[in-house]
Amino acid sequence: MTKETAVEPARSRGGETEKITINIGPVDLGQIDLLVEEGFYSNRTDLIRTAIRNQLSVHAVVVKETVTRRELVLGLQYFSKRDLEAVRAANERLNIQVLGLASIAADVTPELALATIDSILVRGALHASAAVKAALADRIR
Repeated sequence: MTKETAVEPARSRGGETEKITINIGPVDLGQIDLLVEEGFYSNRTDLIRTAIRNQLSVHAVVVKETVTRRELVLGLQYFSKRDLEAVRAANERLNIQVLGLASIAADVTPELALATIDSILVRGALHASAAVKAALADRIR
């Protein structure tokens, strides 16, 4: 039987971003370039980020309700080697559910991760070493 242990979530670091790639039609791209040219936005990225924030604002209530219903950690959740060693010492296992960024420290070994993490569900980004990600591949949803 697994027990969910609360590991203290860290505050979101506002300057961190993840790179994504989108495909956009030439007419839409031209309109974006025109708005940038006319000074409405500083560049294409500025317009796209603004559009995304506006849509997230429109759907904020749904996001908040879903985060609560699914019991997701909102923001950044960091797991240090010390955190995971404490989980192992308590003979517990984690079911990690994050909307934002889940980060597993670089010094966490694949063995420690396997011994302490039952599952990982991240809507956003997961930062961990390649070895830890490979070890947990069948536990990442």
